[in-house]
Amino acid sequence: MRDSHPDRFAQDPGRGAPADVGEKDTGRVEAFSDGVFAIAITLLVLELHVPQRAAGVPLAAALAGQWPSYLAFLTSFATIGIMWINHHRMFSLIQRSDHTLLVLNGLLLLAVTAVPFPTGLVAAYLPYRDARIAVMVYCGTFTAIAVFFNVLWRYASSGHRLLDPRIDGRAASAITRAYAFGPALYFASFCLAALSVAAALALTVALATFFALPPPREPTA
Repeated sequence: MRDSHPDRFAQDPGRGAPADVGEKDTGRVEAFSDGVFAIAITLLVLELHVPQRAAGVPLAAALAGQWPSYLAFLTSFATIGIMWINHHRMFSLIQRSDHTLLVLNGLLLLAVTAVPFPTGLVAAYLPYRDARIAVMVYCGTFTAIAVFFNVLWRYASSGHRLLDPRIDGRAASAITRAYAFGPALYFASFCLAALSVAAALALTVALATFFALPPPREPTA
């Protein structure tokens, strides 16, 4: 006879086991997040436009004149893709979800969906005098995303609150250390944009490249 009370098999979450079947499953969180990342990264292409026909302007020259749009698109596409990789990496360790995790994940996705807007600003203003303001908004958006990543991860990993109990504490600590300096360096790129647009964008690309690298393997005993 099938038991009509599946919760009787639940264990105390303080012992590292899932409190109930619903808390253990993060599949819907990950599926929804993947959809948001996919939409945000797809919207970036809307900043690429077919050049308007103008008398005496060759198509090749018109296409070349849109280089800020190409640069902004490629940088943002790569950065959102890397954020998705890190989000996937986090949730490969997170076993359970709760209300707070859902809220924090929602705040992260809110910032991710905003990326096409500063991308459009950079594409439109990079060749002009207001490029510094556009790049400051761009870097400021990534600073907010880095903060939300840290808050989400630290909430889930604190005391192994929502992590798979089989995860080695050293693996969780390695991610914590890697994420720790992200907000400060992205904020540095925000401040740097007021002095040098090129340097701020270069730092943003360098940070994205770092976070794209696989995590270091912890030594085995």
